[in-house]
Amino acid sequence: MMMMMELSSRTSARTSSIMVDEYYDDKDVVDDDSIIITSTSPSLELEIPLDPVVGRSHDHDHEHEHEFRSMNALEILRETVRILRFNFMGFIGITVLLICPVTAIILSNVLVDSSVARRLSIRLLLLAQSSGLPIRHFIKQSCYKFAETSISSVVCFPLNLTLSLLSKAAVVYSVDCAYYRKKFDSLKFYLIMAKIWRRLASTYLWVCMVISGCLTSFIILLVAVCSLFSAVGFGADAVVYVSIGLGLIFSIVFANALIIGSIAVVISVLEDVSGPEALHGASLLIRGQTQVGLLIFLGSTMGMAFVEGLFEHRVKTLSSSSFDAASSRIWEAPLLAVMYSFVVLVDYMNNAVFYFSCKSYRMENSPTGECRHSSLEAMAISSPFSDSEQH
Repeated sequence: MMMMMELSSRTSARTSSIMVDEYYDDKDVVDDDSIIITSTSPSLELEIPLDPVVGRSHDHDHEHEHEFRSMNALEILRETVRILRFNFMGFIGITVLLICPVTAIILSNVLVDSSVARRLSIRLLLLAQSSGLPIRHFIKQSCYKFAETSISSVVCFPLNLTLSLLSKAAVVYSVDCAYYRKKFDSLKFYLIMAKIWRRLASTYLWVCMVISGCLTSFIILLVAVCSLFSAVGFGADAVVYVSIGLGLIFSIVFANALIIGSIAVVISVLEDVSGPEALHGASLLIRGQTQVGLLIFLGSTMGMAFVEGLFEHRVKTLSSSSFDAASSRIWEAPLLAVMYSFVVLVDYMNNAVFYFSCKSYRMENSPTGECRHSSLEAMAISSPFSDSEQH
């Protein structure tokens, strides 16, 4: 009788343990005292905290905390790859539906009028010549590229404000879900976007204004400095070297502005802030992690520039090639568009992971260890639509 009671007790304990494991696997909302769960999926090889920033691990005898630690650029890339493997089909769906249409239009410049771009580049060349810069080949190329990019940004602004911004939010939501061991849920994402779209659009508009202000300030400063050096009596070569130096300094400042803008968009998705507050929060958040952000930005920029160069050389030069060469290369256009879209996807994911890494870095160096984070899962569940779904 005693043996039967002991066997029954062991069986009950084992059944209870299995039920708890299944509960944590299927749970949609977790409590604050929930535990880090090591992913049972072979495609995700990292420990995924239920709280995206910090989680706590309990066992029967002791309790200890495990933090989502800050990472360097290479570790962020590895984390991005693991998250991509965890929800590969979800990210591919985002790429095909939201990212590819925008990148195909941007790469091909089908909306850009070449005659308008040429007229704008000629005006820029006249401005450069009046400031003392010699009209050389790379200056002509730079002016035309800047004119083409400016016109493309203006013409594609509606796409960037809708599809591109929606794709960024979808990627951030998917990364956030990955740390909860969840897959992409289109209904929850729709409910979340219905709540946060205004603040997200507001933040994006402020980011555009900051970037436009940086570019305008650089052009004014460049013209003023080059005109000053030319008026003092420096030669054309000296003016060119000064402009190159200013360009290098500006590239660092501009890269920081783009990083802050990208993190501000992530903050607007995950936290209840928008506009200048999100930009200020992003600038504070990346302190101490600026070098990591610059390395991530450099890698993404190099990847995009490489694919753009291939597209320029292999696709846009088809008009000057023979018909046979054009027909043999026509399949390269969609392939390069997909490659560019994938680079953009990885860049968005890197920004989201970099946000969590910066949060952890702030917590490690904060005496209170406080961190503000709004769970997207909780936001979706608190929606009245989800309540009506349960009834």
